[in-house]
Amino acid sequence: MRILVVEESDSIRSMIRTFMAASGHEVEAVSTGTKGVDAALSRTPDAILLDLNLPGTVDGLEVCRRLRAAELTRTVPIIVISALADDGVKARALEAGATAYYTKPFSPTALLKELESGSGSHPIGR
Repeated sequence: MRILVVEESDSIRSMIRTFMAASGHEVEAVSTGTKGVDAALSRTPDAILLDLNLPGTVDGLEVCRRLRAAELTRTVPIIVISALADDGVKARALEAGATAYYTKPFSPTALLKELESGSGSHPIGR
């Protein structure tokens, strides 16, 4: 499975990349929303792991909106991984196109199981 990780934090991005790659997945990891949109549209992933708080003008919600509007990525599962635990933020992420929402800290093992089972069957609350 090809996984795109869009995460601002170097340590979290590296941890996710290492864990997913050790599980046999191809992983591309970027640090900004703009790079995430570009990567997803140029090399369509099987799943996207997305932080909401990204530097620059393209935050995670905007990444979701742009990828849902694009034909190539309209149906790609987008799993948000965010420190924001507010139900309103979760609802906005789902409205923007997120498939599932994990709150940091999160279980990499649970995330991997969700990815490998088809992604996003339980959209709120981890």
